[in-house]
Amino acid sequence: MPELATHVRDVPVNQIREITEAAWATPGAIVLSIGEPGFPLPRHVLDAGIACLDRDETNYTPNAGIPALREAFATRFREQQGVDIGADRVYVVDGAQQGLHFAMSLLLSPGDEILIPNPGYPTFAMTTRLLHAVPVQYPLYPHNDFQPHIEDIEALITPRTKVLMLNSPSNPLGAVISEETTRQLVALAAKHDLWIISDECYEAFTFDVPHVSPVRFDSAKPGEARVFASLTLSKTYGLTGLRIGALVCPPGLEQKMNNVMESIVSCVASPSQYAALAALTGPQEYVSTAREHYRSNRDAASAVLVEKNIPYLGAQGAFYLWADVSHVSDGDVRTWVRKFLADSGVSFAPGTAFGSIGEGWIRIALCGGQEELLEGVSRLPARPGSGTSWNGQP
Repeated sequence: MPELATHVRDVPVNQIREITEAAWATPGAIVLSIGEPGFPLPRHVLDAGIACLDRDETNYTPNAGIPALREAFATRFREQQGVDIGADRVYVVDGAQQGLHFAMSLLLSPGDEILIPNPGYPTFAMTTRLLHAVPVQYPLYPHNDFQPHIEDIEALITPRTKVLMLNSPSNPLGAVISEETTRQLVALAAKHDLWIISDECYEAFTFDVPHVSPVRFDSAKPGEARVFASLTLSKTYGLTGLRIGALVCPPGLEQKMNNVMESIVSCVASPSQYAALAALTGPQEYVSTAREHYRSNRDAASAVLVEKNIPYLGAQGAFYLWADVSHVSDGDVRTWVRKFLADSGVSFAPGTAFGSIGEGWIRIALCGGQEELLEGVSRLPARPGSGTSWNGQP
């Protein structure tokens, strides 16, 4: 048979899926390798999707989504970020991943470079390669608490650099970029005339620190604005299977946005849109309950890591812990997590799924039940010595 395209053959295996599918095939496994919210959906959200089907509202919607949903996304963003955006800047997308693909499709030509975090979510690089562009990783180092360093990023900018990718709260790190650093990153992009794509998938879940979108520091003028913000309801409301999110875009791109949306997905399924509208405009107890659950799980799992003397990054957001298992992984954490699953019945995502700086680290998902989480973390081998945690947060 004919060969697949080179850019498809070169897309690497997603190591998160690799270990998770192995865990799903392991009877009785404790699966802590994937970020799947575990709460049942609120009844009013389910009812809104069902009502859409009952009234047979199953035709195409506008490319950008139903107007009421676009306005609901814009209202939430205005209230949370204090940025006066209109619904005309909001495009309803088929989940955050499709939103990222949408933005990259608009901005990257073959051979262009995009700066992505290392460690960072693996599809940043995978999607880039599918578009014939070049991912260039900027380092997030342990000695900087895995925060972006302006000088490190600027040193990587070349005439081919077109986009700076940001992710806060971070998957896999749980790190949150501060307001001042966010401001500096937007200024850096303006200095070098770069676009910014901001993955804000976990914006609803921060702990004692604010989530600050780079849109807050962007120009509001057509032709001068440069920030795309990718949002999703998958994590915020547990709607992972409904595939619904939004892309907040710079002003003045409406016709181009419609053209690209038509060529990628046309529009998002109507029942998902009406369920999302109910989630955004109805009772918000799900979000507050989930946030406190993740905080409680973070604190409880962190305490186990301290007892075992395993260094970790104290999560400021999202629902993951980033832990250092280099004392047992022997320089190959991808192989170690497979062996640990076979020996102990627990799966963690290997740090190398997120970049080379992740060697020796694992990502622990905090979104399930606490009893199972603590049982899984308790099976980690203790580190010799005493008294160390990564950044002093129990």
